[in-house]
Amino acid sequence: MPAHVDGEQPPSPEPDSSRDGLVASAGHETAGRLLLAAVAAFAERGFHATTTRDIAARAGMSPAALYIHYRTKEELLHQISAYGHRRAVRILGDASAAGGTAAQRLARSVTAFVRWHAEHHTRARVVQYELTALEPGHYAEIQALRRRSGEILRTVLEDGVATGEFTVPDLRGTTRAVLSLCIDIARWYDPAGPDSPEALGELYAQLALRMVGARDSAG
Repeated sequence: MPAHVDGEQPPSPEPDSSRDGLVASAGHETAGRLLLAAVAAFAERGFHATTTRDIAARAGMSPAALYIHYRTKEELLHQISAYGHRRAVRILGDASAAGGTAAQRLARSVTAFVRWHAEHHTRARVVQYELTALEPGHYAEIQALRRRSGEILRTVLEDGVATGEFTVPDLRGTTRAVLSLCIDIARWYDPAGPDSPEALGELYAQLALRMVGARDSAG
């Protein structure tokens, strides 16, 4: 589905370079340029309204050049989605494993997850909102990564309940609610607006702590 709603301005470009992790995941500079072009096209027009010709044109290439690296536009989407979801698992895993109380771990996890979705809002829109366009095998792969992200966060909540820091009657539902809150930032975030990724990270960390009934501030 299109990643932006009626009346919304097309997503603004993000700064990218040859050091960009998504580009590096392609294993080839030209293939990486095509990934960035696909991100911009899918975020602006939606997967189904984008053609391989659109993507090639954004990358400054011919359509024939695209097929050297990717057989279909779905392969491009899969590469983008797999990179983004593996990145999410790594962000949450690193933040939750850094030690401290459950409240500190939750605040750190939410802060990091929110910041990534704001700082990389254009690609995050594609990663999070174009899943249904993936072929069944690729969709199943991404769903497994999404479940892993949920398991990491749920473990933090379970630890907080076990230590008496959190009051969470519904662990599964609360985990989903916290993740959804963070992910939704990619849908509306505007870097020209008043909210910085850092400020949003701090705000959402406090909101998450309130959702789980944290007894004390995470500090």
